[in-house]
Amino acid sequence: MSNIPAELKYIASHEWLRLEDDGTITVGITEHAQDLLGDVVFVELPEVGANITVDEEIAVVESVKAASDVYAPISGEVIAINENLEDEPETINSDPYGEGWLYKMKATNLEDYESLLSAEEYENEL
Repeated sequence: MSNIPAELKYIASHEWLRLEDDGTITVGITEHAQDLLGDVVFVELPEVGANITVDEEIAVVESVKAASDVYAPISGEVIAINENLEDEPETINSDPYGEGWLYKMKATNLEDYESLLSAEEYENEL
């Protein structure tokens, strides 16, 4: 089974979220997702300042096998993107829960974060 950190929240389409100390949320794709994709070769990220709506397609991760859309897990504003992925998209494969994060956001409603899947619930979805 893939590594599923207990401190994160998840959605069924294989994105993870981490609530940071400052109230922002970091978003990435799960180890399971990057395993399915294979070697990541390109990432298209949302624009900083973009207002995103839950379930909206906001990014694309391309691998040698396929391209996969990334969906907004909750609504809010994109406040930062992982610019390192432009030159090193393979970081998603080597460190999906750390340096391979995709973007950071400020949630419209933090209660939306609390309602997402726990690690155990996500594992049951797999």
